[in-house]
Order: sequence, then C-alpha cells, then structure tokens
Amino acid sequence: MPTSPETSEKQTRTTRDWRPWLLAFSALIVALDRLSKIWVARHVEMDDAITVIPKVFRITHVLNPGAAFSLFNDSSSPGRVRVLLIAFSVLAGAAVFIAILKLGRRLAPTTVALACILGGAIGNVYDRVRFGTVVDFLEVHIYHYHWPDFNVADSAIVIGGVLLVLDALRSSAPPDGPPKTSPPSQPGAEDPAPRGSVSI
Repeated sequence: MPTSPETSEKQTRTTRDWRPWLLAFSALIVALDRLSKIWVARHVEMDDAITVIPKVFRITHVLNPGAAFSLFNDSSSPGRVRVLLIAFSVLAGAAVFIAILKLGRRLAPTTVALACILGGAIGNVYDRVRFGTVVDFLEVHIYHYHWPDFNVADSAIVIGGVLLVLDALRSSAPPDGPPKTSPPSQPGAEDPAPRGSVSI
C-alpha cells in the first residue's frame, strides 16, 4: 500500500538523526586521547615505562615526529614530514567529516567507523600542530615482536579502518542459500484448463 507524502514526511521527522551522536563520539575519542597523553606526560618520564603485563604490555613515554606507529620517524626532513602529515590529516579529516554529515543520519558500522577515524585524526593533528610531535605510550610485545608504540588516536583510526573493511566484506558477501527455482513439471502432467473453459 503506497504511503502518502504526509506520512513519508512524518516518518522523516520522527527518524533519529545520529549525526550529533557520531560527532559527540568523535569528540569523546579526542578527549580520551588528550587526557591519556597529559597523564603520561605527568606521570611517566621520557623514555621510561610502567610495566602492566610483563613481556606483553607497557605504558611508555616517547615522542613521535612521524606518522602513526612511528612511520617516517627516521626521516631526514622531519619538518617537511610534519607539514605533509598535517596537511594530509586536515584533508582526510575534512573528507571524513563531510561523509559523516551525508551518511550519519543512520547508525551503521560505516558511520561508527568514520566517527572513530575522525576522532583519531583530530587527536593526532592537534599534537602535530601544537607540539610538532605526537606522544605515543602504548607498547605491545607479541613473543619476540615489538609493535611500534602508539596511542589512543592511533587505536581509533585502526578500529575505524577495520570496521570499514568488515562492513565492505559483509555487504559484498553473496546471500545465504541457493537461489529459489520453480519445481520441474511432472512428466505426463496435463496443463490446467485455460481460464474461462470447463474441464470435463
């Protein structure tokens, strides 16, 4: 049964708009990132560490002039790297913000992922603009492998990226079960009488 324009307009007005909540979630990520970095700067000496789980996880205090997970950390032109990273982060953040404004009326894995990425991007670009470096403090060891130090903003960006990939894979997956087909006609079965005729 088709809906009237008045009904459609009413449904549009009553549907919850998730964009303020998604942007608030991004702001929460920024706040957690800033508070955690401030705490580390006050309680952990530079290049020192607090062991949380022996040989697995420590809280450290290092300054990263490069990108996430210490990428480009040993560049011979740190000033140029800083400018390029700031420019890229601002452009990426603006693109993600616009995507949230367009897609954020509904709550979905994609929109949550975009909110994570936006919060992480703002958290790190704030450090690069104000201090020139990013504070990293989460250190993970997996057997003999040492994962590069990272922070809350990096974690949010990675979680957002993983959500985007999983949502894309879920959307592209074929539907469960074989396609429905009409049953084959039985041999010798007579066709039903045409409409309007009388069977004898």
